Amino acid sequence: MSSVTSDLSLTENITTIIRPPYFYISGFTGIPNMEYYYVFLSLIYIISLVGNTFIMVVIFVDHSLHRPKYIAVFNLAFTDLCESTAQVPKLLDMFLFDRQFISYDQCLANLFFVFVFLTMQSFNLIILSYDRLVAICYPLRYHMIVTPRSMIQLTVSGWVFAVLIVLIAVGLITRLSFCRSVVINSYFCDHGPLFRLATPCSDVLPNLVMAKLLPCIVLYIPIIFIIASYICIIHALFTVTLPQDRIRAMKTCTSHLTLVAIFYLPVIFTYLLQSLIQTNARIINLSLTSVLPPMLNPIIYVLKTEEFKVSAKRFLRRVAQREVCPVKTT
Repeated sequence: MSSVTSDLSLTENITTIIRPPYFYISGFTGIPNMEYYYVFLSLIYIISLVGNTFIMVVIFVDHSLHRPKYIAVFNLAFTDLCESTAQVPKLLDMFLFDRQFISYDQCLANLFFVFVFLTMQSFNLIILSYDRLVAICYPLRYHMIVTPRSMIQLTVSGWVFAVLIVLIAVGLITRLSFCRSVVINSYFCDHGPLFRLATPCSDVLPNLVMAKLLPCIVLYIPIIFIIASYICIIHALFTVTLPQDRIRAMKTCTSHLTLVAIFYLPVIFTYLLQSLIQTNARIINLSLTSVLPPMLNPIIYVLKTEEFKVSAKRFLRRVAQREVCPVKTT
């Protein structure tokens, strides 16, 4: 990589800030048999694309699902679809076709979109947890507290907050000078590996603060809220509900908790133990953590819901009838 790091005569000097024309995403370089992993990622992306699109279409066309819970589910599917699309196609393009050079502006755009969708995915799990909390702990007041309007307001607030905090992180990157290496040791324009490249040339303290703040906002605070909400839910299940209602509620909670475990646990363990994990293992683990939840969310949470299955079967029957008996035009 000497040719990459030494070609700094091409850098732009904009108001004393040195911005390289490109970065190099080192990613999976040097890992044997990676072509099988790329095939695996492609399959995951296709399943995620089909599953989440199907869920969004069914919720959109079936008016019986136009309720607060399914507003949150629709947003979850939309976020999963965007998050997979922001990562997998670019990842495959870079490493399958040896296009690991990425321009400065494209790198910042890649950082922005990946982190916005990851952040919103975390916020969606909070929203679903809040929905379950109110439904189980305050069943008689659920339709007064959780309305379509309040759910839309909650969802929009999550998007606005996610965009703002990621914009701040990206904005702090733009003030840095990159006067040495341009090799990003990750599979995308990751925030930490990117700003640390400017350490010899710029004051990265604000970026370091943001690097500590982002995991708290995206990972630790949400998981604390979800754990606290489930403590209240468990208390309500064993003190208020009837046994048959308890079993039904626990099935829904189990699905949600599975999503929470799949999304949070691998990322949290990777961040907490990153000094003990080999770099390539860390990169593969984080890439899997990013692409697996969007594929599994529809299967685990939505397709196991009885009312959604009824709506999905009704939708598929309508589609099949249109295919078999097309409307005759005069």
